[in-house]
Amino acid sequence: MESRAAAHVLTEIATLRQLGGHDDATTAAFLAVARELSQGGVRPLAPSPAHADPLVAAVLADLVATGESALLDHLREETPEGLQALLRVPGLGPVTLHRLHAGLGVSTLADLEEAVRDGRVAALPHFGARTADRVRKAIAQLRATGAPVLLPHADAEAARLSQAIVALDGVASCRIAGDVARRRETITELRLVVACTRPPVEVATRIAALRGVTSAHGIATASVTLHFADATTARVECVPRAQLVLATWRATGSDEHVRSVLARLAERGVRVQGGELRDASGTSMMLADDAALYALAGLAHVPAELREGAGEVEAAAEGTLPHLIELPALRGVLHCHSSWSDGGSSIDALARAAHARGWRYLGISDHSRSALNAGGLSAEDVRRQHDEIDAVNAAGGARARVLKGIEADILPCGRVDYDATVLDRFDYVIASVHTRFGLNAAQMTERVCKALDDPHVTILGHPTGRLLLTREPYALDMPTVLAHAAARGVAVELNADPHRLDLDWRWCRAARDAGATIVIGPDAHSLAGLDNVTLGIDMARKGWLEAGDVLNTRDSDDVLAFARRRRAAALQPA
Repeated sequence: MESRAAAHVLTEIATLRQLGGHDDATTAAFLAVARELSQGGVRPLAPSPAHADPLVAAVLADLVATGESALLDHLREETPEGLQALLRVPGLGPVTLHRLHAGLGVSTLADLEEAVRDGRVAALPHFGARTADRVRKAIAQLRATGAPVLLPHADAEAARLSQAIVALDGVASCRIAGDVARRRETITELRLVVACTRPPVEVATRIAALRGVTSAHGIATASVTLHFADATTARVECVPRAQLVLATWRATGSDEHVRSVLARLAERGVRVQGGELRDASGTSMMLADDAALYALAGLAHVPAELREGAGEVEAAAEGTLPHLIELPALRGVLHCHSSWSDGGSSIDALARAAHARGWRYLGISDHSRSALNAGGLSAEDVRRQHDEIDAVNAAGGARARVLKGIEADILPCGRVDYDATVLDRFDYVIASVHTRFGLNAAQMTERVCKALDDPHVTILGHPTGRLLLTREPYALDMPTVLAHAAARGVAVELNADPHRLDLDWRWCRAARDAGATIVIGPDAHSLAGLDNVTLGIDMARKGWLEAGDVLNTRDSDDVLAFARRRRAAALQPA
């Protein structure tokens, strides 16, 4: 590794330490050595000087030996994903972000906007109204660049705007369309369609005058693009009530999807004219709903999530669209962290929360011993945690059954954390990469596939390691990994944390076609985090998955049998 690349590593370590509240002499040493390395031009990295801080020296030695830093990998995994994304907000440094996180629980852009809006930022010690206003302007500056936001944030913004629109005179209803309706994982622009009881141009003019709108394009037309003070952008189309179904459909599907369906309608003598569907004689055709439109085209109804121009129109014509999974199909979840490692809730509280959601079981999968910064469990911790799980299960009552799992690190050599005697204690094992992301595709693929060969491994966790808007996926030959998982009987996780959504929905069909089982995991670190599975269902549907493709639509005994099957097969003589 050359010196400037090492300087970037040291700077990122310092930044993540500050985000975690470690604004100390060691952090200052990381920054000082980073400056020294960056000022010397491009040159090979040399061993650290004897006077360097011991932790800095250890990182530099790691970089010289391997070209990577285990400490940086641990800090990236330990830092709440949303906080890393907030570093994109201009003028918000890591120390300020730590104060916002520690004082207000802010960890996402939506959290920060809400805290500015309701006055909590201004009330925070050492902040005040002037600082809160600077934060508000910084968020607007970020949004003005056209930077995308995560889907949950866009959901909230779209719902807020829709609520404001339906309160206006002349509005019958408002529907959310576009990328939000298709459940894309990141969103740049909102799209809404408004059914009007007054002239659409008149209603559009009123919408353009909503509070918070700083500019509007398309004034004096029925379709306006709004720019808000917080830099949210929204395209709003106003139509007569009779045109709502068609307009919403056109505003929701991708361009390719819409073109394909319109072409099939045209083959049947049905065309769009003046915002209406008209038959061959020119007579206007009323649509009760989307299904009626697809029926006119000779197609089965295509759910909004699938309208990407990825073969769904052909499947609708052939009657081969999947029966997409729905949230009630889930009987439990398996990827949950408790206060034994880096979660915020007790096992008992998680079991009660799972029961309240109608689930029959919940798996506790805290971090393994190598994840030191995430409170990884020692072998003795595992024994004591299992005693507690036994006690929770024995208590019964309004609690889901608790399964004994672990999220075990896949070490750089491909071995799974813990030896076989410890791994044998778990009902199931999630194996995940949390370090050494910089391996090339061949090395990372070999590493992951070797871990999948371990018969203790039940699930491959967040397979590509991506963090949306923050970290790209690591290099990996996904077709090879998916085929290997299928051959070994290992489930592949669709991690539903909104910052991950990993497995990417674009790979879900390939996983299913390879014969791999998918498991939707909330990666919950709190009780509220259990509800991540709702977003996971969205991504599973977008990936063409049915209930039968997903492991945790099965009951707990079947899940345990799935895990035991691998271990039993490994004991059979060749």
